[in-house]
Parts: sequence; C-alpha cells; structure tokens
Amino acid sequence: YAFNAEIARVREAVSEPMLGQIRLQWWRETVEALTRGEVRGHEAAAALAETGAAAALPAEGLVALIDARERDLDDEPFADMAALEAYGEATSSALMRLAAHLLDARAAASAAPVIHAAGIAHALPGLLRALPVHTSQGRLYIPLDLLRRHDIDPHRIFAGEMTPGLRAAMNGIATRAGGLLAEARARRSAAARALMPALWPASLCDRYLAIMTAPGFDPFRMPVEVPAFRRQSRLLGLKLAGRF
Repeated sequence: YAFNAEIARVREAVSEPMLGQIRLQWWRETVEALTRGEVRGHEAAAALAETGAAAALPAEGLVALIDARERDLDDEPFADMAALEAYGEATSSALMRLAAHLLDARAAASAAPVIHAAGIAHALPGLLRALPVHTSQGRLYIPLDLLRRHDIDPHRIFAGEMTPGLRAAMNGIATRAGGLLAEARARRSAAARALMPALWPASLCDRYLAIMTAPGFDPFRMPVEVPAFRRQSRLLGLKLAGRF
C-alpha cells in the first residue's frame, strides 16, 4: 500500500509529464532490482523487499501498477465509461489482487471476479471524491461520452461550478459503482474469509456514494468524508462478520 501511494502521487509531485515518466521508470528499475535481491534507498522499496521475503510477491503485478499510473500523466479525459472502468481495474482492482495474493494465492485466483468488481467499485467513488483536486490540476476524470450526453461544459467544472449536467454525470458514475459493489457482494461466497482484508477498502463506498448522490451535494464545497471512528467501527463489524 505504501508503494501504491508513492506511484499514485507521482502526477501531483511533478510539474510536467516527462518528470513523472522518469519517476515511474525509477520505480520499474527498483522493482526489477528487488528480484535480484537489491534494495534501493527508499522506505517503500525496503518494505517491498521485506514483504517479498515473507511471501511470494509477483514483480509483474507491481510493474503493471506502475504502467497503469502512466495514464495519470495524460490530462485528456477518458473516452467513455469502459475506459474509466479499465483504469479502475488496472489500478484499484490490481492492488486488491496483489493484497489478496499475499493473503492466500490460491483463494485469490478463485475470487478473481469478486476482486475485479470490488476494485472498480472502490475506484469510481474515489475519483469522484477527488474531483475538486483533479480539476485544480487541470485534470478531469468524467468520461467524454458523459460530458456530451449531459451537455457539460468542462470549463464550468474547472471553474468549480456545480451544474445539473455534472450532477447527472456523477450520479451515473455513482450508480455504476453501486452496481459493481452489489455484484461483488453477491459473489462473496467465492471469496474465502482470509481474503476479506484485501476487499475491505470497498466496504466504505456505500457511505461515500450516499453523500455524493444526496440532493444539493456540491463537490466543490462539501468534502466527502466519513469520521475515522465510523470507518473503524464499520471495519471491525465486517471483520467479525467475515464480510466486506
């Protein structure tokens, strides 16, 4: 998770795409070095080395996460929902898959459809929550097909203006996220109890989606947050119940 946080913040940490490419390439070389038993001077790299020593950590999965983050360096919106979901699969689902693999590799392979749906269901609300941050950086993750369907002027979004069209687009993405979460939960019998910690990040999506689809919600003026004690109590309940 620390490694994922490092590569996910590359776009925010650089002033131009080429610098981001250089950082991501450094991480590719770092992961490759780990396969030879070499550890570069970074805390996350050292933690990866320790994790790899305790369990079979697939280097190709880590590299795939790095490759997926190249998309963050492109400020063009996604063409459609399919492209947005593919991004969610390549980032969020892939991370869940790695976590599940570390918990129980055989069970993770059997639970692939659950992880796929849960990961995208987790990614979509996260992108909606980050809308104000992304637009302040000149990025927009609302797909082009939704912008056209709801007659949305991107300039108004970049100006921090909530419009009926933007609300409709956000609600459409939220509905899709809710559907994927319901699909993942309906299939949870295919996911062993040992895999639940990998799936728990998706468990808070219900609350985030409820906030963002409430009448009068404005992403530019209303933070989408759940108090820490509520998050913790929910996770504790899910742990006891063996669900996500």
